[in-house]
Amino acid sequence: MTFRRIHTTLLVATISLAALSPLAFPQTNSPDPKTVPVIDGGIGPCSADFLVHDASGAPVYNAKIRVHIAYGFMNARKLDLEVGTNADGKARFEGLPNKLKHGGLNFSASHDDQEGSAFVDPASTCKAQLTITLEKPAAKKPE
Repeated sequence: MTFRRIHTTLLVATISLAALSPLAFPQTNSPDPKTVPVIDGGIGPCSADFLVHDASGAPVYNAKIRVHIAYGFMNARKLDLEVGTNADGKARFEGLPNKLKHGGLNFSASHDDQEGSAFVDPASTCKAQLTITLEKPAAKKPE
């Protein structure tokens, strides 16, 4: 085979693959707003299920819940996790450690200009059910 023939064959193969790629890799639909989003830390057997709502008690969609975990020898390992809530204001963290040297886990949630938090000690509550109420933070007083 000549170089020109190899080049033409490769070009035709590339164009064919590009034309077939939408068929081979179909577009995925948007996620179901009722499915509870889950994030797995992979460092232990504990979990935390959340219900996030606003001051009026209405569930908050896509509120971001975050946690920072320091673990291991001298807390040298760090893990930052974040998950958004579904249409019912629910989200779940899995794979959380059951033993921490310095207390428990402080979860913070936010959506737009609202914030809230929850604390859990996995040593005493390994399968936590937590509710966070989001509120506007109090205005800081000038010094």
